[in-house]
Amino acid sequence: MSAADLDKDPDEVSGMFDGVAAGYDRTNTVLSAGNDILWRIATTKAIDPKPGERILDIACGTGTSTVPLAKAGATVVGVDFSPEMIAEAQRKHPELEFRVADATELPFGDDEFDAVTISFGLRNVQQPKVALAEMYRVLKPGGRLVVCEFSKPPRALLRAGYYAYLKVVAPIVAGITSSNRDAYRYLVESIQDWPDQQTLTQWIRGVGFTRVAYRNLTTGVVALHRGRKPEDLAIRAATARRTGRAKPTSTS
Repeated sequence: MSAADLDKDPDEVSGMFDGVAAGYDRTNTVLSAGNDILWRIATTKAIDPKPGERILDIACGTGTSTVPLAKAGATVVGVDFSPEMIAEAQRKHPELEFRVADATELPFGDDEFDAVTISFGLRNVQQPKVALAEMYRVLKPGGRLVVCEFSKPPRALLRAGYYAYLKVVAPIVAGITSSNRDAYRYLVESIQDWPDQQTLTQWIRGVGFTRVAYRNLTTGVVALHRGRKPEDLAIRAATARRTGRAKPTSTS
């Protein structure tokens, strides 16, 4: 099983995540040497959830990323394309709302959410630019986008060491802590194949977001990307014409 093979079959990707749902959080913590906890904290701070806000957490997995947003007082909806991940999230956090959903066809109306976030899931989407356009669509004008994703360390020496870890050490660790080594072999390949920080920045701008920026976490192993849906109707209308989307509403 390779990343290239699975890129052609979304059902296989979903099935792969179904198979690792039960031990997913534990394996991720071991593979990241505990850094996943710090990445989640940084992501929550970047989202800046507030009481009364409505937030969409895409690729929510077992709900680990959803919980701190809800604790801040926001109304959060967690979605994932893996039914078993959602089942595990509902089992762990029955008080929260979770749904099975495809990031490229979100089951929500236009301008519904104050913030949309996706952590470590965009690279698993077959059409990531389509998913980003969907995130733009469901955000309210002025709404916030936060994407936390694996990236490429800018320093060549660090990048070489990181790729050596992914190729040699990570499969061994995954084999010990996970019941599905193929799943984590795919994850390693998907990380290596994913574009760099500047490319993802261009994709986010390309679907219409403004105030786009990123900052590296853990020397660039992970990057935290942010953007805003423009409040100005004229800017949104220009984006709609450029991208071929329907004319935006007058909400400001």
